[in-house]
Amino acid sequence: MSRLLEQLGAWKPFTALVVGDFMLDQLVYGNADRLSPEAPVPVLHVQRTEDRPGGAANVCLDLVAMRARVHAYGVVGDDREADLLRSGLAAAGVQADGLVGDGTRPTTVKRSLIGLAQHRHPQKMFRVDYESRVPLARAAIEQILARFEADLRDADVVCIEDYNKGVCTPELCARVIEVSRRAGVPVLVDPAAIEDYSRYAGASTITPNRTESMLACGTDLPDGAGPEAFGPLAARLVESLGLEAVVVTLDRHGALLLERGGAPLHVPTAAREVYDVTGAGDMVLAALAGARANRLDWPDAVRLANAAAGLEVEVFGVVPIPIEKIHREVLLRERSMPGKMRTLEQLLVEVAALRNESRRVVFTNGCFDILHAGHLSLLERAAALGDYLIVGLNSDDSVRRLKGGKDPSRPINNEHDRALVLGGLGCVGAVTIFDDDTPERLIRAIRPDVLVKGAEYTMEQVPGARFVIENGGRVELLPMVDGRSTTGAVARIRGGSA
Repeated sequence: MSRLLEQLGAWKPFTALVVGDFMLDQLVYGNADRLSPEAPVPVLHVQRTEDRPGGAANVCLDLVAMRARVHAYGVVGDDREADLLRSGLAAAGVQADGLVGDGTRPTTVKRSLIGLAQHRHPQKMFRVDYESRVPLARAAIEQILARFEADLRDADVVCIEDYNKGVCTPELCARVIEVSRRAGVPVLVDPAAIEDYSRYAGASTITPNRTESMLACGTDLPDGAGPEAFGPLAARLVESLGLEAVVVTLDRHGALLLERGGAPLHVPTAAREVYDVTGAGDMVLAALAGARANRLDWPDAVRLANAAAGLEVEVFGVVPIPIEKIHREVLLRERSMPGKMRTLEQLLVEVAALRNESRRVVFTNGCFDILHAGHLSLLERAAALGDYLIVGLNSDDSVRRLKGGKDPSRPINNEHDRALVLGGLGCVGAVTIFDDDTPERLIRAIRPDVLVKGAEYTMEQVPGARFVIENGGRVELLPMVDGRSTTGAVARIRGGSA
């Protein structure tokens, strides 16, 4: 198992402080099936409206999904939208006392009109912004900093999310970075699309995208420039700002990492079906912050961030990606076992991710020595009882203990081949091999929502049945297919009678 997987297996909760431009995202959904008779523009027939925390609040929600305790610091107006933003953060478990009210400016609101043409997938049609970009007054800055410094002693990491809306002034950024460095707390910055990055001097790292890095360095690279072309830009930023590292995000090309004193490192990402890039930068910042708070080195932190951002762009809108799902993504990308074979440790990662998505896990077990129609029928019916079917497969030694007394030739096929055949079935999610005489210990570790066995067993004979029921699951005894068994198949192959 890779070092990154080992570190994800030991992932611990952490405390993060997020400073920046907090916003309210208003999503107005409707059907866009016709054009206006007054002008050639689509008409949105509104069906529903959602209010969600946005901007720097996205980073907060992403961090919560990565098991962080999060404190928010910024400014809101004296309006209804401020109440909606605060209540949205509180509902997610974010401590929002650091959001200072300022009646001279509105709460930043991004209102997106989202249409469904012929009731298909949602598509953003237009956006309306309500905002002020006037730099914060000194009184507001002092209020934010007072609350920030009071919480800093408990922090593991600090994030600055700058959308250039007037909150992240040079004075505020300098003070946040200065007091954090004195406290030994790393500061990670997602910079604004501005030409002057001096306000971020002394931070641990910044995460500009390709366009932002060119703007900050006054350089215009050609559209086809590869990752290596951004090495000199990253070096200029590291040196001029006194950074520990720079991470330039390069969308489908992953990211370029440059640590102080090191050589540029291109960290590729997996190819994705990109649906919506909204929130990908926020996800990168949160993942890097969580990784550094958990003492991952920079290359592994960037690998983790790539995986997280890749999951983010596959969904519409901003959807926080739980650490369990990111862990599973890394596992699937870096697993050493073929096909659907899993160790128990790997399997528990997948189960945690599935549970986080409220998906039902089904478990069944057996020797599956010679796969036949009876097996297939049982497995397909078992899979239909939930969302993900795990098959516990008896090891060769376990089969010999169970079957060897009656037939010393069993198993006919070795455990590796049996697992590969099972993994080739579309209804099977994962296969794990166990060496005990019963799968009791495996069932207790997985805690399936549904436990399946053939109806030739009684409830009392099914290992783990009582445990599953006591933990809120259920046990299903499915009728077997008459005349289908491995013993009969072996007998016919040998020329005998079933």
